Amino acid sequence: MAYIEGESMILNLDMEGIAVSTGSACTSASLESSHVLTAIGLPHELAHGSLRLTPGRATTEADIDRTLDVLPGIVKKLRAISPLYKKGKINNGKLQ
Repeated sequence: MAYIEGESMILNLDMEGIAVSTGSACTSASLESSHVLTAIGLPHELAHGSLRLTPGRATTEADIDRTLDVLPGIVKKLRAISPLYKKGKINNGKLQ
């Protein structure tokens, strides 16, 4: 997600009882962005804002609905405090 660090989203989702990860599973112990996302040309800043959501056997449709309900508010809150988001909005929304 543009202008938001994945780690910030993880912490906020965790406070809501939702477990997610950033990056790829093979680099889960690293703070590096996904090499796959950067290989396809995604800028480093956007790749760092990625989330990995992995449903399991116990994941219900209600769990997915709750995540989809909670996530937009978290994104809005984090963008409100992001100096990069404010700068991007001033520059026609283009990531710089």
